[in-house]
Amino acid sequence: MGAPDRNGNLGYWLGDWPRREPERVALIDLHGGRERTVSYGALEARLDRVASALTHRGLAVGDRVIISVGNRTEFIEAMFGAMRAGLVPVPINTRQGADVLGYIIENCSPRGILAEPAANGAILEIAAAAGVETRIAVDGADGVPPGWTEYESLLAGAAADFVPPALPAEALCFLSYTSGSTGRPKGVPLTHAGQLWWLDAYTRYWPPSPSARNLVAVPLYHKNAMAGAIKPRLHTGGSVVLMPSFLARPFLEAVARHRVTHISGVPTVFTLILEERDLLESLDLSSLELAVVGSAPVHEELEAAMAARLGVPVLQSYGLTEGGPVMLGPPTDGRPVPRGSAGLAWPEGEVKLVDRDGRDHSSDGELWVRNPGVAPGYYALPEVNRERYVDGWLRTGDLFHRDDEGFYFFKGRVDDMFNCGGENIYPKEVENLLLTHPDVVDACVVALAHETKGQAPAALVAVRAGAAVDEAVLRQYCLENGPAYAHPRRVLIQSGPLPLTGARKVDRAGITTRLSAAFGVLGG
Repeated sequence: MGAPDRNGNLGYWLGDWPRREPERVALIDLHGGRERTVSYGALEARLDRVASALTHRGLAVGDRVIISVGNRTEFIEAMFGAMRAGLVPVPINTRQGADVLGYIIENCSPRGILAEPAANGAILEIAAAAGVETRIAVDGADGVPPGWTEYESLLAGAAADFVPPALPAEALCFLSYTSGSTGRPKGVPLTHAGQLWWLDAYTRYWPPSPSARNLVAVPLYHKNAMAGAIKPRLHTGGSVVLMPSFLARPFLEAVARHRVTHISGVPTVFTLILEERDLLESLDLSSLELAVVGSAPVHEELEAAMAARLGVPVLQSYGLTEGGPVMLGPPTDGRPVPRGSAGLAWPEGEVKLVDRDGRDHSSDGELWVRNPGVAPGYYALPEVNRERYVDGWLRTGDLFHRDDEGFYFFKGRVDDMFNCGGENIYPKEVENLLLTHPDVVDACVVALAHETKGQAPAALVAVRAGAAVDEAVLRQYCLENGPAYAHPRRVLIQSGPLPLTGARKVDRAGITTRLSAAFGVLGG
């Protein structure tokens, strides 16, 4: 497979494949309604050209470079080409508003930016106003703004035989920003050494086949795409089909047309896919070998439905950008993972559960992780670091149950759990119950203020088209099939998908605001 390591640089994660099989397919890019096939040899040359071009513009080891590009080959070129030059790419959520974009630029002080105007035009003015020196426009359909350099022209004049610089110990490979759903996004710096350790461990314990092919429709700036497909698949000679965005029917059609073997995504992706019953029955999906769902709470009902309708094994993935990123996985001896579990602790690295009193617990508590891939600390946030890092351990903020065989089951976020009249309620458990109703497609349960109990659950529920179910029916269903204290006191029903964040996760903060406006303080 070859080492992805030239001077300990993650930018060389393609390893020996470009030299050994330069014509081997690396990417099939569906951006813009056209299909581009990119070989390993061509991708390698483009990565070197990006590194050469950025270095020639005066950017030096450690300089931050904003990457604001959609799901297309140029994102991968910019991201890993910048790494080769020792720069620190900062991939950003292209759906963020101007205030958040401005904060990120102010926070990380970039010297360069590669931006696709069509992905988020606001970033162009913000970067220029902030005085970002090197500004490069990717595919400016309406022309290149003044003060910006056109990407393809820049690469055409750059050398394709770049020599990487020596990197200092613990050099950063990229700086990611969290979604910021509960406040300003936090910068997560990750090191070349840590990410190379993680990639090596992943491919040693679960070696992927060089013939495997992933379909990626979730944003490339997100861990689900990078750790779940781009890094491990292209490190091991496989290929990736890139979709510009997720739409359920084109997604399934791409699986069939390109003979995709592995699909992954957040739960909402699969909820919408499973609604396309006609395509699931008519398309040839026999190439599929595995479906992986994660990056948000995964309901057992969804996992079971995926296995039944897709006809392939389903794995629940768990991870967080600052935590490795993934430290739970399937057993290396081939044992099946119980439904609802994210797997066992990895053979390398450490995990433990800690209760609310700060004591290690054998079966229930907050997951803490410690491994070389953990971020060294949130960027320029010393107070947050003192709270989240303890003796090298990262407090994930995620609650888990561990069974007698060592399998971990996600219960919810520490911040999501709430107390209702003396009873602890985990929203995921109430959502699981709602999803067992035959008319419910998706559900989000949040805490609202209650007259006597402090807080109580309320739900936003998406139902099947034409379903006659109403609020009273769903409330009664929960009372009859679950603990009375946990039943949703109010239910708002809609026919379309639940609202999502830019990372395609259910927007819990937005839903809480919406339900609070609809119902006010709960009673009864």
